[in-house]
Amino acid sequence: MPFRLPGFRNLTVPACRRIGRGFWKEACGLADKWLTVGKIINTHGIRGELKVWPHTDFPEVRFKAGSRLMLQPPDGGEPFGVEVQDARPHKNVYLVKLKGFDNINQVEKYKGGSLVVPDDDRVPLAEGEYYIRDIVGCSVVTEDGRELGTITDVLQPAANDVWVVRLPAGRELLIPVIDDVVLDVDVARRTVKVRLLEGML
Repeated sequence: MPFRLPGFRNLTVPACRRIGRGFWKEACGLADKWLTVGKIINTHGIRGELKVWPHTDFPEVRFKAGSRLMLQPPDGGEPFGVEVQDARPHKNVYLVKLKGFDNINQVEKYKGGSLVVPDDDRVPLAEGEYYIRDIVGCSVVTEDGRELGTITDVLQPAANDVWVVRLPAGRELLIPVIDDVVLDVDVARRTVKVRLLEGML
């Protein structure tokens, strides 16, 4: 799932989940070689359908008929290719039917597995939007060039998203993701420029 800063250009980010209004998620895993787009939590009925908990902000893309995914078995075996035959939302999960899997006996062993895509198969984002995973790990500098630390996590309190910055001394600095504070994001250089407001340090 992107993240949008009010009044600022839209920021969007997935490092491992959605943050705020405009950061996009597809969970990272398997040594970041793959993006997890869904977790297989159970079977549904007897005709081979799977209950999939979406780990993506783009389920309509990932689970549409004809979509090609990789299935990561729960035992950690090598992912193998599958094709979505049909899918539909059901409460807070998706019921996914994979082509060639037509009864419960064929799919029951995949409970606990994951549906994944290669890291380079990201859904394209609009200009000024980023995946969370592109933000986590960025260095944070002040507007006068002082290095503060590295973003290690993204929090989602009610008001706005917050970036957790690990300072050199081991302490953590919480950066509210608002346009008064976040001045620039340069994913290519892995840097974020911020303005420290009174009382933040």
